[in-house]
Amino acid sequence: MRLMVEFTTEPFELDTFPEHAAAARRAVDEAGLAVSVGPFGTGAEGEAEQVLSAVSELLRKTLDAGATRISLQVSVLDKGTEQGPEGVGTP
Repeated sequence: MRLMVEFTTEPFELDTFPEHAAAARRAVDEAGLAVSVGPFGTGAEGEAEQVLSAVSELLRKTLDAGATRISLQVSVLDKGTEQGPEGVGTP
């Protein structure tokens, strides 16, 4: 089964790229997930075990790096498709 996780970390900082955001990005990159960055958050997808492990690391690392809030959503992707749910990662 393939999953997609979408996430944002706070506090938002418009002038810099906060360490907690960098930590979140490293967690999904190190898990080998396909990552897409959007204006309201970041999405990453992969096999279920990869995504679930990455979510655990993402939560730990971003909290350690100073995040005060982490919002995330996990979606099951349709079998046989590489795109996320309607409206997510679709043109």
